[in-house]
Amino acid sequence: MTILVACGLTREAAIIARPGLVVVAGGGDAARLERALEAAVGGVSAVLSCGVAGALDPALRAGDVVVGDLHPPFVSSEVEKPGTTAGFSTSLETNGRLVAWLASALPNAHPGTIVGADQIIASTAEKAALHAATGAIAVDMESHIAARVAARHNLPFAILRTISDSADHALPPAALVGMKPDGGVALGAILASLARNPAQLPALIRTGREAGAAFSALRRALGALEALGIGGLDLREFTLDV
Repeated sequence: MTILVACGLTREAAIIARPGLVVVAGGGDAARLERALEAAVGGVSAVLSCGVAGALDPALRAGDVVVGDLHPPFVSSEVEKPGTTAGFSTSLETNGRLVAWLASALPNAHPGTIVGADQIIASTAEKAALHAATGAIAVDMESHIAARVAARHNLPFAILRTISDSADHALPPAALVGMKPDGGVALGAILASLARNPAQLPALIRTGREAGAAFSALRRALGALEALGIGGLDLREFTLDV
């Protein structure tokens, strides 16, 4: 059985990659990610959104693991009508079973819904507003795209993320320009932003430290799942008969 995995960064992809997982890094480009997922979805048995995320729940800290499904009325940071927009429904009953399996495999993970956004949710005010509107515990830039592809192909879907920035920490400007379209690190853009605004250096260092905690937690989580055989997981029990 093969699982299609959506992430944002090539660093995430390198951590996730292992037999049985087909990993696609979106690089912050929603349309590009969707095309790449569609090109790779043939023959897979489930879709997983995996990588780092921003916390919306104030209780979450950098390095925490979250598992869940997409918050259904909110897609691309806009309110959608579930069930009326083709490809947006994530109501497959198999999603809950797959999420439950991940939660049982990662007993320290925080369960909840996750919101997808087409842009980085950087400020504490944006995070607080999104949390109040949705009750979701985290936000990332790939889950809504991956959920849409999964729904379109009637595949089980789940989200596994680790927290890279807490709800009470705003991301500095340099962090907002740090991703290349291929998911690599845009070091030149980061240094240029830092040169224009050197005062952001402490916040950038903190952001890097928290991202490091998230990557380490992601590595541990994937290692735990690998020990349970996620690459060879029999997904037939999570698949609807159609």
